Amino acid sequence: MVRSGDDHTSEDRVREAAHDPSGHRARLRERLLEGGDDALADHELVEYLLMAAIPRRDVKPLARMLLKRFGSLAAVFNADPRALQATPGVGETAAAALRIAGIAARRMARKQVQEQPVLGSWQALLDYLHIDMAHLRRERVRVLYLDTRNRLILDDLVSEGTIDEAAIHPREIIHKALDIGAAALILVHNHPTREISLPQTPAQSL
Repeated sequence: MVRSGDDHTSEDRVREAAHDPSGHRARLRERLLEGGDDALADHELVEYLLMAAIPRRDVKPLARMLLKRFGSLAAVFNADPRALQATPGVGETAAAALRIAGIAARRMARKQVQEQPVLGSWQALLDYLHIDMAHLRRERVRVLYLDTRNRLILDDLVSEGTIDEAAIHPREIIHKALDIGAAALILVHNHPTREISLPQTPAQSL
């Protein structure tokens, strides 16, 4: 069957109407396509992803349940698939739909950091780290290795600890820097109950 430029055909609409007689899904889609970044609330973003994975159920209650359980939109999108599937009503397909959103967000943020000098795009670095670490419930230490132009060579997870501590081995970090030819590095760690911590002096030259 040849489809027009609108891939949501009349057949699709009939099928959708059978499962969504109130028209809620159609209105949600319209707000998403015609509105700005804030057109949908957090639970509606989760709901829209779940709609594609679970087409024949009202998934609004499930979206709200996930946000309540994990605490934030970022935490839902970055949750371990097994933790997502431990939520009643979330199967493998739904967990994958949610996880892909987190992966896409991290890749876009990482690409922005990689394309320009870190010290000249401090906010982009903070945004990238926040997307990847703000939801974590354990302390994690990462080292960002930079080249002579302060561009990111490697983002290396060096330690994952408990809720309030994580061990590091400075000698191993220096050896790694020498092995990959890094000219500077930034040590980053999070506080699960507070914020991501960055050094006062942004980069330490080697």
